[in-house]
Amino acid sequence: MSRSRRLVHAAVGGVVALSCTVLTTPAQAAPDAEAPVGTVRLVTEKRVTVDYPWAGASGFQYRQGTTSVTTVDYPDAVPPAHAGPDDLASGTDVVNTRSGQTVTQKHRSTGVTATVTIPSGHAYRAAAGWSVLTMDGTGALHVLRAAADGTTTDTLVTGFPTGARPVLYRTGGSVGRLAIVSALDGRTAVGLVDLTDGTYRTYVTSTETTPQLAFNDRWLVADWRAIRVDAEPGTEPTPLTRTDAQLEAVVGDQLLLGNPTFVLGGTEAALTARSLVTGASSTVLTSSFGGIGPTPDGGALATAGPSSLDWDIHRITLTDSGGLTTTKVARVPAASTGVQGLAVAGGELFLYGATPGGSLRYSGFQLDATGRPAGPQTRRSPGLDASTCLTGDAACPQHEALGDGRVAYLWTSDTGQEPVLNVGLDTSTILNGPTDGDSGGRLAAGTGRYVLYNGASGKQRLVEFPRAATGGETTLTRDRTAAAVWGQTLWAPGSTQGSVTGRNLKTGTITTLATGAPCTPTDIQAVNTWLYWSCGSSAGVYDRATNRRITVPADIGPARLADGFLLRENRTTHDLLLTDFHTGTATTRTLVKLPATDQNTGGSNGRWAVDRFGGHIAYLNGTYGEVSIVPSGVPTSPLAQTEAQVYSPSVIGRSFPWSPVWQLNKPSTWTLTLTTASGTVVRTLTGTSTGAAVRPAWDGTTATGAGAPSGGYTWRLSAHPRDGQGPDLTLSGTMTLG
Repeated sequence: MSRSRRLVHAAVGGVVALSCTVLTTPAQAAPDAEAPVGTVRLVTEKRVTVDYPWAGASGFQYRQGTTSVTTVDYPDAVPPAHAGPDDLASGTDVVNTRSGQTVTQKHRSTGVTATVTIPSGHAYRAAAGWSVLTMDGTGALHVLRAAADGTTTDTLVTGFPTGARPVLYRTGGSVGRLAIVSALDGRTAVGLVDLTDGTYRTYVTSTETTPQLAFNDRWLVADWRAIRVDAEPGTEPTPLTRTDAQLEAVVGDQLLLGNPTFVLGGTEAALTARSLVTGASSTVLTSSFGGIGPTPDGGALATAGPSSLDWDIHRITLTDSGGLTTTKVARVPAASTGVQGLAVAGGELFLYGATPGGSLRYSGFQLDATGRPAGPQTRRSPGLDASTCLTGDAACPQHEALGDGRVAYLWTSDTGQEPVLNVGLDTSTILNGPTDGDSGGRLAAGTGRYVLYNGASGKQRLVEFPRAATGGETTLTRDRTAAAVWGQTLWAPGSTQGSVTGRNLKTGTITTLATGAPCTPTDIQAVNTWLYWSCGSSAGVYDRATNRRITVPADIGPARLADGFLLRENRTTHDLLLTDFHTGTATTRTLVKLPATDQNTGGSNGRWAVDRFGGHIAYLNGTYGEVSIVPSGVPTSPLAQTEAQVYSPSVIGRSFPWSPVWQLNKPSTWTLTLTTASGTVVRTLTGTSTGAAVRPAWDGTTATGAGAPSGGYTWRLSAHPRDGQGPDLTLSGTMTLG
């Protein structure tokens, strides 16, 4: 196993500030569905390469692969006082569109138009600004331009070597010049056509068939040799130190180098600049590749960013002092990738899907109290190896969001053995919980530090991932039965019909409940004070807070218990059914109609998941890579502690803080106060829960930064429910420092 590792078009007038993974409007759901409050799209972290069909002084167009063209306008573009074919400099904002023997020209920022008619017998070769280059039947080149009276002027190109054959036409950072690569007698030449008067001049000869080149109105760089455009005839170009990077553009006196053919592992390709005057080098953009090119106004465009989640197009321009400056001008939307697993817990949606290099990863989306996406897609695990799936397994890998910011999943090796793995607290760690070589099993339940595994061997194992652990361990092995774990209690069938016992995993204390089930339950689930049982043909919920016994439907299964309701899918009608029992009486409604086509993905049954620590439901809506979220509409239980890991550290410091964990039943904002035995408050910490877990870190200092004295302390935790339902929760206790 590996141990490492918006749908919004670029906005007219500037950088897109929204995440590219959060859709601004809900996707269209199937008929009879409750409208989702939000939809997210899982995107690959692979950064895409773009090309620029057009770029000008007022904006540009870009395209991702075969996708449609997106247009971006610069917010600070100022139209010139005059634009037209009589002013070649204004051609930096001209769009040329050819249809047959006609080239239509439009100046974008002023709206001025012109038409160039290509004479009979001429073939179109290239266009730059207001100028069109053609070749006649004899091989002679011509510069065509629209005249004020609607006719087309024709200027013959002079100085082009007799017998030379043009092999490449290239535009660059100029509308006054156009580059031509030609071949003659086995030699390649690179020169520029002056579009003002049609004169051509050869600057560089090369043995390469298609030498790299870049140019603007000051410089031509070809085959790693540079020469001033205004150099005296006969001037030899200056050799440059060759690298494995590409000649991308010339901006002012700066040569841009990018897209190297080789990059050391663990490093990123960068866009660099080399002064053609002094030879000094500098980094223009880190993590930049693909999508780099000149603009006709003498600047350049380049894509750069740490990942597809922050992949932008930058405009590179010249400063008054001759340096370079970069400005983000568009966010490039990331490409969708298939959702191969979904889970939701503690106000966070986890999606499992492909990442670059063939590995997989969990990605997360924070949800607000209403279930709406409240942030961008973020990495929630390192890159993961794909698991071997059991035949007919609709949910692979089996996984369970634990409500503390982590996800446990069942990884099956090629030999069939199944450790329980745990990820989520950072983007580099995978905790391994062995199952003693068992295989062919399922994850039965899990919350916080505990995960219940049912092996095909007939044994049931409780795998524990405590605070600060470097791995998991099996802390309990028993014969396999229906069972559930919530907080620090393991629920299982009792010794008499309908009874269920709860075993406190820390103290060993046993609690027995008479659920009223007419059998030994074949399924048990627990959430807060709710205990669900099923005998197959009958099912019920026992409310431990009121000792109520509530009958719930058992006609369709399996069911998934959440806070005050059950979720089930009718696999015939594709209805996702919600049974609300929080009042003591069960009522069922259709929450959403799922797509008819099955999708082999993870989750409760492969297509949907429910937040047991909050109540939101996520489901695949039928569009590739998309998941929609809908709230249950059922009131949540009051904020409560389900488990805690509080300890007294021997030493505290910035590198090893006191890091207790209070596992709650839903997300909260919290305040932790530390007080000495004499009643002096030495530190107050605040924060937002990780999922539904409170995870503070105290480095042993006071509010002023001084070291707190050793001795006994009283801690007081006050947590406020993030959904605003129910009272605050207050907990207190003691710890000893030193």
